[in-house]
This record gives sequence, C-alpha cells and structure tokens, in this order.
Amino acid sequence: MKVSNDVLNVLAAADFTGQRLALTGQLDRKLYTATNAVLEAAGGKWDKKAKAHLFPVDASDAMEQIIQTGEVTLIRTIQQDYGYFPTPPAVVARLLELADLEPHHLALEPSAGQGNIAFAMAPLVASVIAMELLESNVDALIAGKPKNVGIHGPIDFLAVNPGPFIPFDRIVANPPFAKQADIKHVLHALKFLKPNGLLVSVMSAGVTFRDDKLTRDFRDLIRARGGDIEALDDGAFKSSGTMVRTVIVTIPGVA
Repeated sequence: MKVSNDVLNVLAAADFTGQRLALTGQLDRKLYTATNAVLEAAGGKWDKKAKAHLFPVDASDAMEQIIQTGEVTLIRTIQQDYGYFPTPPAVVARLLELADLEPHHLALEPSAGQGNIAFAMAPLVASVIAMELLESNVDALIAGKPKNVGIHGPIDFLAVNPGPFIPFDRIVANPPFAKQADIKHVLHALKFLKPNGLLVSVMSAGVTFRDDKLTRDFRDLIRARGGDIEALDDGAFKSSGTMVRTVIVTIPGVA
C-alpha cells in the first residue's frame, strides 16, 4: 500500500509511546481519513479510552518503516511470520459460548496474542494461563492482565512440555494458520486437556477439505471424540487483517 507524502508528514509528527500512536495537530477530514486508513492497514486500532491508535508492536518501529519506504509493510510481515491475527469480539463471544465455561474451571489460551480470549475468559473461570511467543504481545499481556491470569512467555507453545502444568478443564485458542500450524497447535494442546475437558479453537477452513494425511487424521480424531466443526462467516477476521476462511473446532477430552 503506497502512502502519500501528506500522510507521511502526519505520521512523522505523531506522538509515540510504546504501542500507542497519537496524532498531533488539527487534520482536515480528507487527510485524517487517509491517515487512518494507513494506520489500520498497518495493524493499528483506534482505542477511544487511550485516545490513540494501538499497535501489536512498538508503534514507532511500525511507523519508521512506513516513513522510510512510503509503503505499509512491517505489520503485514509480522502477521505473516508469526500468524498473529487478533480474535475479533464476535468470534471470541462464540468461542466462549461453545466452551461452556464454569466458575471452577482452569483454562488455557495457547498462543494468546494480546489476550482477547484469555482476558474474556477471566471473569468466568477460576484461573487462566496464557502463553505467547511474540515479545511485544507478552508485554501487552502483562500490562493488561486480570489478577487470575498467569502469563508465560515469550515462549513457543509447541515446545512447551505439558508435564509441569495441571491439566486444564478448558482450552480456548486461535492458533497460527500457516502451513497447517493450527492442526499442530491443537494436537499439542490436547495433551494439556483433562479427560472430561473441552478444547475449542478457531482454525483455518482447510481442515474441512484438505486431503493430506495430517488433515484426514485430524478429522478422524474429531469424529472419534464426538467433536464438531462449525463454519464462521466469510470475513470473520477481516477486521484483523485477513480474509482467510475460518471454522471453530470443538474436541472433548478422552474420558
């Protein structure tokens, strides 16, 4: 996405504090609209309370790349590299509805991003563990976490040994999708689940139609455990920067 010089000048004059970017000066409507489009394309989300755009990485780092190149590139690259697409509120709500959370539950969100799911679970359960790889996301998790949420990271969930962790009643997830990472994350997450527990995860719609052995075996596992696959609307993740088609998979633990 090319960025005009007028917008680049606005970005260069902005106020940066960590992941927060606040525009300075009075902008006419046309210039503000163009600037806001660039900020959103770069991964920034307007936060009314903060009175600023908030980014999943350091805002000055994101803007420096745009200012230097005249193009939006950095956040897109980070999303591609890490598969980080925040879970939109409507998807979070459906995940929690399917998870059937109870006050005594211990819950896990692997690859937690900035805690959209974990923080939503917190008021509904006894405690939540959130694991995350990207350092800037870990900082955001620590800064915003409720008291009953424990943060582990930066850490690659696929490298975590489930042994030290108490098995979880509920695992609710939005893992990376690329190269079938979602299947690998869900299979690993099942090792953390109690026998009578339940895993609920957003996944790529590819799990419904791909014909490789990994995917076929995964569908067989869902059927064997009495699980389910529910399609989400096209564009469910549009607000997070991707048009990938998604589903929600539910898998009970092995009794």
